[in-house]
Amino acid sequence: MVPLFPNLSEDAILSFQFSSWYPGFARLTIKSTVIRPLSKNFEEYLNADGVFVPEGSDDIPVRSSLSDDEGGSEEEDEEAGSEHESDDEPPPRRYAFPELDDKIRMCINEYGAVFPKLNFSAPKDASWVLPASSPLKCTTPSDVYLLLKSSDFITHDLSEAAVFDGCQDGDRDGYSLELVLRKWYPVDRSREVRCFVRDNVLIGISQRDTNYYEFYNDMQTQQKILTAVRELWENSIRHAWDSIRHYTVDLLLTRDLSRGHIIDFNPFAPRTDPLLFTYEELLDIHLSHPSTPTFKVIDSRAHPAANSNSPAHQHNMIPLDTLTLSSGRDIDEFAAAWKDQLEKAMSGLPGDSDSE
Repeated sequence: MVPLFPNLSEDAILSFQFSSWYPGFARLTIKSTVIRPLSKNFEEYLNADGVFVPEGSDDIPVRSSLSDDEGGSEEEDEEAGSEHESDDEPPPRRYAFPELDDKIRMCINEYGAVFPKLNFSAPKDASWVLPASSPLKCTTPSDVYLLLKSSDFITHDLSEAAVFDGCQDGDRDGYSLELVLRKWYPVDRSREVRCFVRDNVLIGISQRDTNYYEFYNDMQTQQKILTAVRELWENSIRHAWDSIRHYTVDLLLTRDLSRGHIIDFNPFAPRTDPLLFTYEELLDIHLSHPSTPTFKVIDSRAHPAANSNSPAHQHNMIPLDTLTLSSGRDIDEFAAAWKDQLEKAMSGLPGDSDSE
């Protein structure tokens, strides 16, 4: 009996991290820079509670909020220090990554702007923290850090257990965290598709963005997309990656839908969203030995998979700190508490909403 998912070794999973596949497909994808190795301190920063940026990463000179005339005396400073030392909770750990900041700035200067990801995952669920007119567009190191710290998605890459979940044994020692900075430019999500490959056969293509787009209903347009995807896969992907026989690949089609560019590769595994398919459907298609891949689109606004007007990843758009602060407070009390929390965060002091 053919299993629902092919067996994947740890070595195979490592083939899907960005630094593994990018060199062989650089001409077909977005210009990118991989920064590795990363320090253990950076990994600890990403795992630390709360959303904050490292010191020196915001490109804003650090200045005291008090003028020289308003500054306290040395005695007052010593008293404040003594009071702080007597606090039950230790002071929050401070992080700074000047060398990494410089590398990020160099990429931003070269590309104009970047969007970040780690080995496998991009912080798409945190796009709301930057302007909606240019989601994921980072122009300072602090933008990069803010996206990563606000994302639930990237936590997958911080745990080897999650990365290699369900895998056969392999070279786990080969895994180390990497930061990827990709050249940012506005993307028309209606032209993104996900392709499913099993046993080196292209079996399915799905519209990637779960919104209704009328142009997908035109059969000639569908055929044009199908032809473009098959040609790109047959000519540039299938034989170039012959050692990996089970995977998904996300493509961005050109405006005229005649060609495509690679966005990312992912394993043919439960962790990868099958979008408009189910994996049971994909297995049935695989067993039928199709000569043409099945192409699925959202063909009406009433389609069960179609998004409502609510934004994607809305569950991640209200920070836990906000929910904690709002508990038991009216709107005026919440506004005052939130202002106080922001001031403490900017000054590096611990806030009252820090939680485990």
